Amino acid sequence: MAVKIVRQPKKIALIGAPSSAAAFLAGSEKAPAALRAAGLVERLQSAGYEVIDHGDCAPRLFADDDEHKRARNLPAIVAGLNDLKLRAELSVKSGALVLVLGGDCAQVIGLLSGARRYYKHVNLLWFDRDADLNTPASTPSGRIDGMVVAHVIGRGAPELVRFFGESALVREPDVTLFGLERLDPPEQEFLSKSPMRHIDAADIQAKGGAAAALNGLTYVHADAHEFVLHLDTDVIAVDEFPAVNVPGADGLRLAEVRAALSEFAKHKNLLGLVVAQYNPDKDADGSGAKKLVDLLVEALSARLEAPSAPAISGVEPVASIAAPAATDSPSDEPTDTPEVSSSETSV
Repeated sequence: MAVKIVRQPKKIALIGAPSSAAAFLAGSEKAPAALRAAGLVERLQSAGYEVIDHGDCAPRLFADDDEHKRARNLPAIVAGLNDLKLRAELSVKSGALVLVLGGDCAQVIGLLSGARRYYKHVNLLWFDRDADLNTPASTPSGRIDGMVVAHVIGRGAPELVRFFGESALVREPDVTLFGLERLDPPEQEFLSKSPMRHIDAADIQAKGGAAAALNGLTYVHADAHEFVLHLDTDVIAVDEFPAVNVPGADGLRLAEVRAALSEFAKHKNLLGLVVAQYNPDKDADGSGAKKLVDLLVEALSARLEAPSAPAISGVEPVASIAAPAATDSPSDEPTDTPEVSSSETSV
């Protein structure tokens, strides 16, 4: 059955994903509530958006889980992703831009799965100082947050690799790492042989956030396919944004992140944005929440101000694969196929 998806340039579908189950510390599960309390919804509405709030998924909490040291808390993570995926499907189908407030980095799997319900090709722009390419075989921590991209491309724990029902949610050539600064040796070895593209933090600092972002959009084939953007707030320099789980030296200046994020937000094929790793437990005075709300509102306001995209004709219908339970075998049965109307698409 065909599904007509009309992109809604002035609508945002907001989803809270209060999870720290994949994280290195507790606290990130409080991020959706903290960002709402800091006025995110009201600020987006004042900027000109209609915000449809789909509420929060059930909280999934950090635990050491020493019984599964190579892939900690997988049942809780999978349960949370199943919840998020259903909300993401509804949001993508509505044509609104999907904004997921995480939580840990694993939540991007839920949004990608929801988008893949309706789009055969969804690419991934990973805005993060870490590659997150470890697997249970190479991990130094057992935390899934350090393995998310590996699972997206089909490497790692079966419960997540097969979450959508295919071996890869996104193919390696369709993933671009942006802001990269930290790599473990196994990640470095894998990346040196992979067709995955990457833009290091040093390159962004040299070229400027906006120019580097345009290169990133080219690398992720944004003009050809819809894409999801993941923003890990630890990419920001720690002296400007310390309220993260795994801070590090250096990092991008907030102005560089803002310039890049604004360019990404303008693009007509951006389906959704996941914000991850903000930790309110490290933000006693709420200044981090205010900075993050300012950053998001400014970038998304640039999306409203961008010129209207020209009408696109002859969009090829795409088949999607219904997501089985994590333990089921992949399904080859096509389900809904969208008819994507671009007459109202504008970014």
